[in-house]
Amino acid sequence: MLQEEKEAKAKERKAVLAERLPSLNLTGLSLQELQDLCKDLHYKIDVVDEERYDIDVKVSKNQKEIDNLVLKITELQSKFKKPTLKKVRISAEAMLSVLLGSRHKESFDFKANLKTVKKEEEKKEEVTDWRKNVEAMSGMEGRKKLFDASGN
Repeated sequence: MLQEEKEAKAKERKAVLAERLPSLNLTGLSLQELQDLCKDLHYKIDVVDEERYDIDVKVSKNQKEIDNLVLKITELQSKFKKPTLKKVRISAEAMLSVLLGSRHKESFDFKANLKTVKKEEEKKEEVTDWRKNVEAMSGMEGRKKLFDASGN
């Protein structure tokens, strides 16, 4: 049974090749006709190679896309659950020893490296009786005092 199928496929292949590729008749051709025939065959070979290259590129692109989609499908179907992280309390010194390893021999005083800011004391105006101030500034003399004070 397998041999019969192989023979049938071989006959079918020969029939298809005979149909697509006519037999080459080289007898009685001149040198110029042979050269033209060779150029024509080279041209056909180039066209077939271009088509083969284009198809290979399409196939490789589609294969990459299929691989990416399969990967996405497996990620979506997987039952991987992210573990909940626990809070870990660790001191600054222990953190430095973990990060720096053997280089961490002395403890750092972080507060010593901070800049100190001097606070200036605000100048407090003397609180006076507002009634005296209103009486002094009333009239033209008061306005002249304000004008002179702002000009200086």
